[in-house]
Amino acid sequence: MAKKIALLQGNDACAHGALYAGCTFFGGYPITPSTEVAEVMSQELPKVGGTFMQMEDEIAAMAAILGASLAGAKVLDATSGPGMSLKQELIGYACIAEITCVVVNVMRGGPSTGMPTGPSQSDMQQAKWGTHGDHAAIVLTPASCQELYEETGRAFNMAEKYRMPVQIQIDEIGAHMRERVEFAEPGELEVIDREVTTLSPEEYEPYADTESIVAPLAPFGSGYRYHVTGLNKSADGFPTTKAELVAHEEQRQIDKVALNAADIEKNEEYQLEDAEVVLFAYGTTSRSARYAVNELRKEGVKAGMFRPLTMWPFPEKRIAELADQAKAIVCAEMNLGQMVIEIDRVAKGNCVVAHIGRVDGEPINPGQIIDKVKEVL
Repeated sequence: MAKKIALLQGNDACAHGALYAGCTFFGGYPITPSTEVAEVMSQELPKVGGTFMQMEDEIAAMAAILGASLAGAKVLDATSGPGMSLKQELIGYACIAEITCVVVNVMRGGPSTGMPTGPSQSDMQQAKWGTHGDHAAIVLTPASCQELYEETGRAFNMAEKYRMPVQIQIDEIGAHMRERVEFAEPGELEVIDREVTTLSPEEYEPYADTESIVAPLAPFGSGYRYHVTGLNKSADGFPTTKAELVAHEEQRQIDKVALNAADIEKNEEYQLEDAEVVLFAYGTTSRSARYAVNELRKEGVKAGMFRPLTMWPFPEKRIAELADQAKAIVCAEMNLGQMVIEIDRVAKGNCVVAHIGRVDGEPINPGQIIDKVKEVL
């Protein structure tokens, strides 16, 4: 039997990827340019026994998915800049309470209302540091409609495996362009479900230390009663101010990502074997960067591209290696300088680090990247 193939825009592909991963609850509020994710989920979730809920605002939408997740559902929310800003307190709550969820941010121009229909990549630092306090973050950056379908599934897997919020960052171009998407057959792509406790209700502690660092979650309504709070807490979920318990909890939440970086990180490398100049690009900007690499190679410039599909945790080790190998790293992104900060930090002066940004609602084109490379060299 032939696989199902469809011409989908990125937002549609994202929704179908969530459905493949087993998403059964969508809580959201319509906002340009992410609304199509909600539209598809509203049509498709009832067909699989799931629930679509449009809330009164972005804060309520985030609260809704956290409640559904605690009840055992795989959950999704989709939004854009202003909505993402409103969700930050509850994203922090999901971090400290270790509540599994996936949030899609279709990036548009900002700050504030900015440019609702224009592309941007200006929420990249927000994705890591938007909520207050020390916390870990997993953030994925797909670049095509097919990747949006597949990486949304990976986002759910990471959320379920590490019991935490995972964000998907899409620029508006990626959300609204249309491409061929090949649907996976059942069982073809990995689907991870959260670990369920084997302990009795009397023995169960929702934040206990385990070998994997991630405690199994007992869904509400399954016979287990436990406390959930945004306060620092001990293994039983109840608040504590004991210094050693607070420090242990904070470090454990960092460690579950830091110690599993090799499992979480995913990157694409293009013609980097002998590259003297490395183009660092993500999302749809990487498509211009790839074209630029090919044109520069024709002119005898040894260029290559590094494209992170996982932006956070940041691929520090590989960037440090490339900084030792190359004469320059040029970061191309639709903002005025965000991920270039991380590259410069990791490169530690071992190569030239340059930036090309654009925030006028138009994409960075290959010619701009080529000109920047020649300027740097």
